[in-house]
Amino acid sequence: MIVINNFKSLYLFIIVFFCLSRSGNGQENKRALAHKDYDSWESISSSTISNDGSWVGVEIGLQDGDGRVELVPASTSKSTLLIPRLTKLVFSDNNRWAIGLLVPEKDSIRNMKLQKVKKEKFPKDTLLIVNLELGELRKIPHVKNYSMPADNKMWFAYEVSEEMSESKAEDAENEKEEEEKITLHVAHFEADTVFKLENVTDYGFAANGKQLYYVQRINSDQKRSNRLDIIGLESGQVMTINDSLKQFKKMVFSEDGDQFAFLGCMDAESDESISFDLFYMGLDGNVKKVALDPDLEIEKISEHFPLSFSKDGQKLFFGWQKYPQEYAYAADTTILDEERVSVDIWGWQDEEIQPMQLKNLEEKKKESFVAVYHTESGKVASLGDPERGDLFFNKDKTGKWAIALDDSPYRRNYSWDIQIGKDLWRILTESGEAVLLEEEIIGNPRISPSGKYAFWYSHPDSVWVAYGLESREKLFLTAGIEDVFYDDLHDSPVLPGSNGHAGWSADDRYFLVYGKYDTWMVDPLGKEAPVNLSNGFGETHQVEFRLLDLDPDADFVDLEEDLIFSGKDMVSMSSGFYLIDPKKKKNPELLVDGKAAFFGLKRSKDKSGFIYQKSTFQESPDIFFTEKGFNKSEQLTRINSQQEDLLWGEVELVEYRVNDGNMMNGLLFKPENFDPQKKYPMMVYFYERSSESLHQYRSPVPSASIINIPYFVSNGYLVFVPEIQYKIGLPGPSAYDCVVPGVQAMIAKGFVDPANIGIQGQSWGGYQVAYIITRTNMFKAAGAGAPVANMTSAYGGIRWGTGMSRMFQYEQTQSRIGGTLWEKPMHYLENSPLFYADRIQTPTLIMHNDADGAVPWYQGIEFFMGLKRNDVPSWLLVYNNEDHNLKERKNKKDLSIRLAQFFDHYLKEAPAPLWMEEGIPAIEKGKTLKYELSDD
Repeated sequence: MIVINNFKSLYLFIIVFFCLSRSGNGQENKRALAHKDYDSWESISSSTISNDGSWVGVEIGLQDGDGRVELVPASTSKSTLLIPRLTKLVFSDNNRWAIGLLVPEKDSIRNMKLQKVKKEKFPKDTLLIVNLELGELRKIPHVKNYSMPADNKMWFAYEVSEEMSESKAEDAENEKEEEEKITLHVAHFEADTVFKLENVTDYGFAANGKQLYYVQRINSDQKRSNRLDIIGLESGQVMTINDSLKQFKKMVFSEDGDQFAFLGCMDAESDESISFDLFYMGLDGNVKKVALDPDLEIEKISEHFPLSFSKDGQKLFFGWQKYPQEYAYAADTTILDEERVSVDIWGWQDEEIQPMQLKNLEEKKKESFVAVYHTESGKVASLGDPERGDLFFNKDKTGKWAIALDDSPYRRNYSWDIQIGKDLWRILTESGEAVLLEEEIIGNPRISPSGKYAFWYSHPDSVWVAYGLESREKLFLTAGIEDVFYDDLHDSPVLPGSNGHAGWSADDRYFLVYGKYDTWMVDPLGKEAPVNLSNGFGETHQVEFRLLDLDPDADFVDLEEDLIFSGKDMVSMSSGFYLIDPKKKKNPELLVDGKAAFFGLKRSKDKSGFIYQKSTFQESPDIFFTEKGFNKSEQLTRINSQQEDLLWGEVELVEYRVNDGNMMNGLLFKPENFDPQKKYPMMVYFYERSSESLHQYRSPVPSASIINIPYFVSNGYLVFVPEIQYKIGLPGPSAYDCVVPGVQAMIAKGFVDPANIGIQGQSWGGYQVAYIITRTNMFKAAGAGAPVANMTSAYGGIRWGTGMSRMFQYEQTQSRIGGTLWEKPMHYLENSPLFYADRIQTPTLIMHNDADGAVPWYQGIEFFMGLKRNDVPSWLLVYNNEDHNLKERKNKKDLSIRLAQFFDHYLKEAPAPLWMEEGIPAIEKGKTLKYELSDD
């Protein structure tokens, strides 16, 4: 046992955070966004509020650089603490402490990498403990990680990484131990005592913070063994649970901490065959191996399935697996490795095609089925079954019933039908008795919080359904209610989904479900008439109300207290928060709203304080604090102050008429100090629908695939984002019929330069760009990322990210053909840009990467070769080992530069960069980027 004294700040950095009102520079002193600005752009990565609402912690990150945490007091009598490089911030339960990890400076790590310093020599993290009352900081160096109990956040454990000499580091590497050993320290915020535990390989708190288990590697007489102990944190008393097994896994406490379970085995990890047993420690403190009845046909206990107790501690759930089948060919030691056949055989009868099987192979090896140990009776029941599909419980796992969903009879069709049916089974958790309730449900059943109902949205019926698990009565929850419970903007050849639900009230008494605008409270038994909680205000004013979950630990919606909803005006896109009293039939009470996006509402545990974020296109999503009643909101953060020195812009919601006569919305972004008398170049970007993002803040970020709107607007472009309304079988013409009239409507406003309009999109947007430029020359340049150019070849392709056939996409979803290649051959041909590539005259920049998991990259090759063969100026960017959208920041920055240079050349008459003029031959790859502009 080690005592750590409470000492005053090993001074890191504390400053009083205050905001200076800046007068703002004039237009003449501002500059346009540059690619160099991306790295320093800030975003709020997380926020938290103390239990009593007295402190707010905000973690602010940079895109590439050292972030910070701002600890902001609700009281003006205390100062804000600004702590650089702090992450993983948590407040103590008594609101007096904060804890987190200080990470090393990124520049320091980068310099060490440049100097080829070994990773073992890199600086380690530091645990920082903040006394919020005194403003003191305490640092504990060389910490790898820390953890806390789920509920009682007064204890914390931290893993210390001791400094190693180079020789010791090499020795440790050479040992290649099966499990990494750590020195674990367990401490309390308000006690001087610290428990120091050596050679720990695994550990975990009880949820209530009263106990901690840990596994230690014990070396004695040149023998290695493991020991599993539990320490009572208040008493310091250690109880050895087991010291004879070689492996321990999946340790878990019951919710009250009085019961404990784990998997253990006598086999080492290096052994070929490993067999685990289930061990349980009950209220009497005795540890016993759970005996399995051979009649249950539980073949072996799964080491991959997490153990869990029901909330009441009466059930312990574990997993079992089938023994792997043995094959003579695999076991034949007379066959050399180079003589073994390696072949994939695709069979027409397979439930899943080979790419899906290979993609899910490791998961299949770990496939486990659920069993339950009843802690009072000692009985074991198998609940899961290889023939019955996935198992679902109510949240606290106390229910009498579970449900199983089996799609195996229909899974063969999944390659072309993503709404395959599921058979619904009722499972008795006492014995595992299974009863088939309904076959081929087109929906996604789940179990209600108290376990009384299976419920789902029935796509064919456009109605919410509940199935009484005890009564076996099917209940149509929303039938007869005059509202729209399906997505009425749905425009693809598959059954539309629902608007969602808000959950159930206590004891499954009421079901809360969303109509088009309003929220309804429904009695599943039909004894009471449905109640419109928002009193019809939503439909009358076209405000969409959705319940906010302010207590993520709650199992149900508490109808005894006022509920807070988000409200979004679907005409103006303004939003805010509203209070609804479920016991009174009256209109929602407005708490806060505006021409902005309000989101991220969180509430302190004592319900006295709230934090939320608010943003517009011009205003970063900062954190605001308010007390109960929302009478006054205080802005706590002011990120991205550098934006005041940069040209930005504005956005407006525009309306225009499309070719079929309907009115559509779009977004028009304008440069700062927009002059309607000038003519501006315009970029057109789109996907499907996006007008709801009117008040979304868009950070300047290097592009993963699409143009960065703030960058282009800051650099003098208009950016128009039209919306698409699709007709089944006509995805290309639908895009043309909506985009081109939208562009013409913008030109008619008089400030768009019709000779300098560009168009860009990615994936589905890339396809639509490729199609549109076969129909019109109104665009001077086009960018098509990962486009499907040939629907006939793409139809038979694979989405390598999931291993799925692409058929479903054309028959049912985004591509919207609505039939097979043989049923609608002309639709596939007429919607494919490749077959009309000879009509294209628009210079085109394509990006399609060679590890694309969504659209096979040969689609980009087919399109590029079609353009090249027809002498259209075109370039294909292929980022090696990159996915559908770029992952590597270096590649994102590169694409951003090339997108800007490409469109600047064609729409602003800027000189072409050398990569466009000369290309980059393979022999120059990796040696030059050729961003330099030509002299022409």
